[in-house]
Amino acid sequence: MKTILQIIVMTLILSACGMPPVVAPSTGEVTQAVQPAQGAESESGSTPVQSTDTASSSLTYRIVDSGQIACYDNNQLTACAAQGSAFAGQDGNYQGAAAAYQNNNDGTVSDLVTGLMWSQSADLNGDGTINVSDKQSFANAVSSAENSTLAGHDDWRLPTIKELYSLILFDGTDVSACPGGTCSATPFIDTRYFDYAYGDTDAGERVIDAQFATSTKYVSTTMNGDETLFGVNFADGRIKGYGLSLRGSDKTFFVLYVRGGNNYGVNAFADQGNGTITDNATGLTWMQADSGMGMNWESALTYCEGYSAAGVDDWRLPDAKELQSILDYSRSPATTNSAAIDPIFNVTSITNEAGEADYPFYWSSTTHADSSGSGSYAAYVSFGRALGYMNSWVDVHGAGAQRSDPKTGSASEYPQGHGPQGDAVRVNNYARCVRGGEVTYVSGNTTISNRPGMTISDTGGVDLMGGQPTTTGGIDLAGSGTPPQEAIDACIGLTQAAACTINTPNGILNGTCGTPPNSSQMACMPAGGPPSP
Repeated sequence: MKTILQIIVMTLILSACGMPPVVAPSTGEVTQAVQPAQGAESESGSTPVQSTDTASSSLTYRIVDSGQIACYDNNQLTACAAQGSAFAGQDGNYQGAAAAYQNNNDGTVSDLVTGLMWSQSADLNGDGTINVSDKQSFANAVSSAENSTLAGHDDWRLPTIKELYSLILFDGTDVSACPGGTCSATPFIDTRYFDYAYGDTDAGERVIDAQFATSTKYVSTTMNGDETLFGVNFADGRIKGYGLSLRGSDKTFFVLYVRGGNNYGVNAFADQGNGTITDNATGLTWMQADSGMGMNWESALTYCEGYSAAGVDDWRLPDAKELQSILDYSRSPATTNSAAIDPIFNVTSITNEAGEADYPFYWSSTTHADSSGSGSYAAYVSFGRALGYMNSWVDVHGAGAQRSDPKTGSASEYPQGHGPQGDAVRVNNYARCVRGGEVTYVSGNTTISNRPGMTISDTGGVDLMGGQPTTTGGIDLAGSGTPPQEAIDACIGLTQAAACTINTPNGILNGTCGTPPNSSQMACMPAGGPPSP
């Protein structure tokens, strides 16, 4: 253990070199942040990176790197490619301002990149555990944040969606792929600094029921009229819009409080007059127009890596956090007749699955890895309605959601979407290229992450219609594979859309007969759709 004198001397040396000290989570010792060399294997999870670029100090909205240091092809891990090679230009190739936190040992955590200070735990009751009893309604979350005096501060607030999303790390793995029983996954938040728990299956929740609330409400509605907030789910690595009520009661969420970081998440766009838009808040420069057409993930990578415009050729496909930074949550197709982005940008209009005028999903360079090791999905951001099939196509999660799509294939394979809310699957999404920022190109890396995983044990519950395998109790009603025999039997002799019932371990479910995604057999699917994940 270093002495106090040693720590003071080291701190002075680091300060002289322009490198801020970082407190190690396990010991409280001061450690130097080290930037991985280009082409070398990176372990940014264990050695947080602080940029020393003078320009970064003037940025009011620094984008924290996604944390993804691994690279993938269309299905699995692969060494990070050299520029010009297949699958080059993905998230793992471009390493930016890595997450760097300081445990203040008073129930708070300081983010050394964004300048924000966070409450360390969603443990509302102070009993040392996080479970369903710690969840709060939106109204209570706003009030409890404003009334908190944690660590002697009285200026806590419920974070905006952009503030909360700054904490997401895509070296996490989607827990949705965990089979029933016991499995392991890595949350999309750094559990070395923040306390975390998955959904409480002992209380009848699903493992993915670990949504965190924000103060950002959707300016439109979801599910045909629900007042909605945007939240981040660190269990499955997504932003979704969640209705404020669920089955006649207030929906509840985990909550982290935030303070500081004036203007964090506020853009400062400037039209350069040459087909590019610079955001002076983030230091990123964007193409004013999008690709004008959809393409699969590898093609989107190639498109931006090969792009040349405004006299430069160092364009790239943005990672999920860079892409989310240009969302404008004050806009939506239904309320402003526009995409959820500042009108300084040009956006291609599309016709969506419901036959409505709408706006595209945009690919990010970030693979959405799952706990089984698969990397066949990549994250996209919805600048138009985030549709799902709930007996018909509706906006289930809002313009501004971040979800994921298969990297390759055909949308025709998913006529009723995929997942618990039948998320629309397009595969061929649009691209909007970016350049600049605090990034270095890395090739050859094969490291995934050294952040700790968590063991998940399932004890019950029902996935009520998911295209994802159930993690809560042994009956996947119209899931990703063959529907369970109970659901098939319930529709024998009945016609499409006929009423049906299923006996489950949790009681009788009423539904209608339909053909689930990825199945040729008609099966009973619960009426009204599943609970919101």
